[in-house]
Amino acid sequence: MKALATRLLGIVDGAEPLLRAVSAEESARPVLRGGWSRRQVVGHLIDSASNNHQRFVRAMLADALVFPGYDQDGNVRVQAVQEADWVLLVSLWASYNRYLAHVIGQLPEDKLEMSCTIGKGEPVTLRFVAEDYTEHLLHHLGQLGAISVV
Repeated sequence: MKALATRLLGIVDGAEPLLRAVSAEESARPVLRGGWSRRQVVGHLIDSASNNHQRFVRAMLADALVFPGYDQDGNVRVQAVQEADWVLLVSLWASYNRYLAHVIGQLPEDKLEMSCTIGKGEPVTLRFVAEDYTEHLLHHLGQLGAISVV
């Protein structure tokens, strides 16, 4: 997991300046089919960091876990992400992911194959959750044109 943590740090270090270069005005404009703006996508990525943070920490303290699903549209709506300050969103996203890289780097080898069920999905391993988190992040950063080094 140390290598995954290092990869996550590299992704954040590459994407953060690209996100910071986006103006507040531009960050509020829709960029994805369905109308999501950069603010909403970054808000979604903050939610993803928060949800996965809980999964990683709780998994280290248990033998198997069942987590609730995630209502992405509802979460973005009720948090009023579209109205949030762009610099705040980027700063929180970058800081949270740097801390999450630290947490991922602490995942013990003997916990990586434990079963995690998220929502109505099939059980997956903690290793899969950690690796999928990074792929999910890359997917959305790619949508925003915020990937410089992968």
